[in-house]
Amino acid sequence: MSELQRCVQSDEVQAKNISSRRNFVRSTALAAAAFVASKKAFALAAERPPADEASAIHLGLASYTFRNFTRGQMIGFLKQLSVSALNAKDVKDHLPLDPQEEAAALADYAAAGIKLHAAGTIYFPKDEDGDIRGKFEYCKRAGIAVIVAGDPAPEILPRIEKFVKEYDIRFAIHNHGPEDKLWRSPLDVLKAVKGLDQRIGCCIDVGHTVRAGTDVVEAIHEVGARLFNLHMKDLTNFQSKDSQVPVGEGVMPVKKIFEALSTIKYKGFVDLEYEVHPDDPMPGVISSFAYMRGILADLRYATEV
Repeated sequence: MSELQRCVQSDEVQAKNISSRRNFVRSTALAAAAFVASKKAFALAAERPPADEASAIHLGLASYTFRNFTRGQMIGFLKQLSVSALNAKDVKDHLPLDPQEEAAALADYAAAGIKLHAAGTIYFPKDEDGDIRGKFEYCKRAGIAVIVAGDPAPEILPRIEKFVKEYDIRFAIHNHGPEDKLWRSPLDVLKAVKGLDQRIGCCIDVGHTVRAGTDVVEAIHEVGARLFNLHMKDLTNFQSKDSQVPVGEGVMPVKKIFEALSTIKYKGFVDLEYEVHPDDPMPGVISSFAYMRGILADLRYATEV
């Protein structure tokens, strides 16, 4: 090897070491912030009586956040985050549709102390009993209380209603913003489900809601008892899907969202859905949970994660 090659190789190694140290420092700092915020929340909780039903806010995670990671890796991340509530999706091996593979996943989650409260986003493209029943069975096997649905056509909803009644599983239609031809805003969902069973309602995605031009706080109040799941994220620009940042670094009215959820006595979960940096989401995820826990501590709301 020539002297020039040795110098170039040395510089590359040094650059990689510097980058690794920077990433380590960043992750360590964020982890410390999360720990401090969590300690603050727990300290405040210890100083007050248990929160009533109106003030309890439950934090969870949408598994889509870790779509580039295996179930085992995600379980490790959840332990690091001190999060035990999961909204699972059939992505990677998080919650496979195959019954045997699903059973293996459920066993892994049970062993790790992780509880599944919702599944999705699940799509319902067919107006057929067999297709719909298969997805309800999938959720029943997992003991899941809420189906987060992506794109059910309005004309399919009466058929879906039969399965909601049969399985007693809530059905939450997820709005997908201005690109969605059917469900731009949770208010579009609300109009379509008003005459249906009370277990058919909304999953409000706050990012897609504000991009649709809907006031997310007002939407929470309007949807009220038909709100079964909420996907939390933050944006720096309400017109740009690509402006997502860790929660607390954008302009999303997070505190007002939590206050609105408390006012309507929301009993579901606020699931972080961090969709950017799919190959390295943990720094943003850690920062997001630290911020949300800090806000909840300041509001003196009880939290469960």
